[in-house]
Amino acid sequence: MRNRMKQLLNKEDGFTLVELLGVIVILGLIIAIAIPGIGKIVENAREKTADAQQELILDAAQLYFLQEGDNATSVTVETLIEKDYLEDKPGLSDNETVITQEEAKSGKLTNKESGN
Repeated sequence: MRNRMKQLLNKEDGFTLVELLGVIVILGLIIAIAIPGIGKIVENAREKTADAQQELILDAAQLYFLQEGDNATSVTVETLIEKDYLEDKPGLSDNETVITQEEAKSGKLTNKESGN
């Protein structure tokens, strides 16, 4: 009985080098598969953010044109921010972007910046 207890206490089982290498290879494969998928998710999020910002700018421009009436034919993002139609947020589209009444009505920006 005493010898059996000593054997149980002295038993030091562990992982072999082959088992550890197998686990490392499996983890490497999982990571290699996951990284491109994560990159695509990040890129899709950036595109959706840009689309949402453009929609927000166009909605603010529509409101601006409705309240200003026929007096205004175009407006910049900077003007929308100054007149509190938009909040100034980091990463918001270029403040020099010009939005015309036609673009606001159609819901699509055709000229991205005033310099184009």
